[in-house]
Amino acid sequence: MATTHEPEITAPVDLCTPDGATLATAARGWSRRPLHRANLGPHPQNKRWDYWCVMSGDLIVSWVYADVEAIGLADVYWHDIADGATGGGSVLTEPGVVTLPDVVGAAPLVVDREEFAMDVRDDATGTRLRASWTEADGRPGRIDVRMERPDDLESLNVVIPWSDEIFNFTSKQWLRAASGELVVGDRAWTIDGWSALDVGRGRWPREIRWNWGGGGGRVDGRLVGLQFGAKWTEGTGFTENGFVLDGRLTKLGDELEWTYDWDRPMEPWRVRDPHGRLDVTLAPRFDKHSGADAGGQYGSETHQVFGTWSGHVRTEDGEEVRVEGLPGFAEEARQRW
Repeated sequence: MATTHEPEITAPVDLCTPDGATLATAARGWSRRPLHRANLGPHPQNKRWDYWCVMSGDLIVSWVYADVEAIGLADVYWHDIADGATGGGSVLTEPGVVTLPDVVGAAPLVVDREEFAMDVRDDATGTRLRASWTEADGRPGRIDVRMERPDDLESLNVVIPWSDEIFNFTSKQWLRAASGELVVGDRAWTIDGWSALDVGRGRWPREIRWNWGGGGGRVDGRLVGLQFGAKWTEGTGFTENGFVLDGRLTKLGDELEWTYDWDRPMEPWRVRDPHGRLDVTLAPRFDKHSGADAGGQYGSETHQVFGTWSGHVRTEDGEEVRVEGLPGFAEEARQRW
């Protein structure tokens, strides 16, 4: 039984018309691998980023490399749920320093400042991050981690069109096995877990709210990856919903029902498909609550809640797969940018 009405794209395609001004008709759709070339022309609301999150036992590490036209940002964040230790480093740059390629993974992502350095490079089988920084308490921090990308691992790639002029291409890549090391001062963590990549290339509304969530890992010997979003996709005719089972993506075209409380983020988060193809609940362990209000035009606030997912998914063939204790997260973000 078909699980989506959305057209599937199977060959490389440009995101925009040749002048980079509007969304190309052929770009509307989803794919199992990143096939869009984000040939965005100049616009004050262009946003480009690569965001990674690694979950390894009690350790969470995330980093972002972003160009939001007015500024560039490179950031590393880490948190140990077991003892509450947390830290990281970041740098803001003038426009034009932080740049991202039109095609996912096609060029290194590099920034090198005295207080912060980051180098992200793709090869034929995966991605490697190396970064160094100084913690707020003066300790040196560094990370070296590799995220594998097997040939048979599918991902969820889709264009969300608010209009011909305002739209975003996203690539959500779960189940990227991660290994490496994080060192802060005289303390070291071995990384052996799973990662998720969120690619954004698009032109956004000035105010937006979104949900994003998912998880990945092995359940009873099978590889299971969850991916879903809400709010920002509503009314567009497209979603970023689906799940990966043993490398194969099942795309869900319907909006999912999210049940949670913004004011009580450490209570369970439930995400379900009204047709029964997915019903999972996150048991929270840690809320990464962040926010900034620059006044007037700019501000943001996010609850990103980490924990474990339990529930079930059902494939196109009707197979029901139980999910228990799958590491992941769910979030609501409120942006004014």
